[in-house]
Amino acid sequence: MSQQQPLISHLLELRTKLLRAIGSVLLVFICLVYWANDIYHYMATPLMQALPESSSMIATDVAAPFFAPFKLTLVLSFFVAVPYVLYQVWSFVAPGLYKHEKRLVVPLLASSTLLFYLGIAFAYYIVFPVVFGFFTSVAPEGVEVATDISSYLNFILKLFFAFGLAFEIPVAVILLCWAGVTTPEELKQKRPYIVVGAFVIGMLLTPPDIISQTMLAIPMLILFEGGLLAARFYSKPDEDEDEDETEQEKPES
Repeated sequence: MSQQQPLISHLLELRTKLLRAIGSVLLVFICLVYWANDIYHYMATPLMQALPESSSMIATDVAAPFFAPFKLTLVLSFFVAVPYVLYQVWSFVAPGLYKHEKRLVVPLLASSTLLFYLGIAFAYYIVFPVVFGFFTSVAPEGVEVATDISSYLNFILKLFFAFGLAFEIPVAVILLCWAGVTTPEELKQKRPYIVVGAFVIGMLLTPPDIISQTMLAIPMLILFEGGLLAARFYSKPDEDEDEDETEQEKPES
């Protein structure tokens, strides 16, 4: 019975954290939903600027003019609330971490959030104008480019997630080196394979064109090198240090 009570209390705490995280997303959504159409127009600007003067975006589904901005605003609300959502995750797992783990997790949570936002900004301001300009310029003669708003939304959300996750590479490299799975020296030796892997990942996560694939792979390689530099300052904790901390500050059940 004594073992079940801590488990139940942890589950109740987890439920509270999840409800707070979901509530933060809904709160941001309520604040933004009034400007849903303006938000969609802003996100569609890179494509509309690349379209010919006689072309425009279209809606092939009856409900698309309502649901497309609604969906975009909901996803954007999650992006905005990510720092608070991560804070809830941190507050749940922090009591079970040791000091050296807390010193690592806090800056990694902050940097991962910033890198995710940078990936989205890079996709919107750098990648979209180039990709959409290329797509509209290679349309066959006699074909009018008129993109459906729902298809466009799915396209940009896929790229947002792809670039946001790709920009987390430095965090992943640091975690691997800190956990002792690998070392910066070993990763350097595997650099040719990582270059090939970056272009394969770019091919899988982006549309089937060499431009977006390359524009994802190159930042991934640059971020990988940055992760190697940062990983030099992190190493797997010594076993003696772990044992001392285990005796001094055991996590509360």
